[in-house]
Amino acid sequence: MNLTIPLVCVLAPCLLAPCEAAGQRAFANLIGTDGQAMGRARLTSISHGVLIEIEMHGLSPGAHGVSVHATGACDAAGGFASAGPIASFDSMRAHGFLAKGGPRTGDLPNQYAAADGTLHAATVTTAFTIGGGVRSILDKDGAAIVVTAGADDYVSQPEGKAGARVACGVIKRADDTRKPHG
Repeated sequence: MNLTIPLVCVLAPCLLAPCEAAGQRAFANLIGTDGQAMGRARLTSISHGVLIEIEMHGLSPGAHGVSVHATGACDAAGGFASAGPIASFDSMRAHGFLAKGGPRTGDLPNQYAAADGTLHAATVTTAFTIGGGVRSILDKDGAAIVVTAGADDYVSQPEGKAGARVACGVIKRADDTRKPHG
C-alpha cells in the first residue's frame, strides 16, 4: 500500500501555513506612553494561522500601524523602544507588504480608529504561530504588539514612516501568569 498520497494530503495544509493546535490563546494588555491601559489584543490559533483581535481606546482618529515586535518588553518611559524591531525569522527580509523583499514576520495591516478614538479590529496572519516550534513568536525573549501614531506606508524602512510608538503590549500565553518584561 502506498502511504505517500495520504501523508501528502495530511501535510499539505502545514506547507501552506503554520500548523499548530487550533484554539491556543495568547493576549497582550496594551498600554500608552503614560503607562495607562489602552486596551487588549487577543491572539487565537485557528486552522490556518493566528487570529488577532484588538480592542483599544484613546487613539487619534484614523489609520495606525500595528505590528508584532521581536522582544516581549514595553517600557513606556523609553517610547517602547524596548520592544525592539518588527519581528522577523529572516533578517534579510524588508519591512512592508509593498517593499521589495518584504514583508517581515511581524508586519500586520493598518487598523483604523473611529472619531471617538476607539479601535475594534481583527486580522489573520499565517506568518507565525503562538504555540511552540520554530515559527512561534513566543520564544525565550517573547514578543510585543506595537501600535504607532500614524499609518504604515508598507514600504519605508525600518517601520513604514508610521510615527511614534503610542501603545505596546507584551504577548503572553493565556495560561502564563508570569510578570511581563517592562
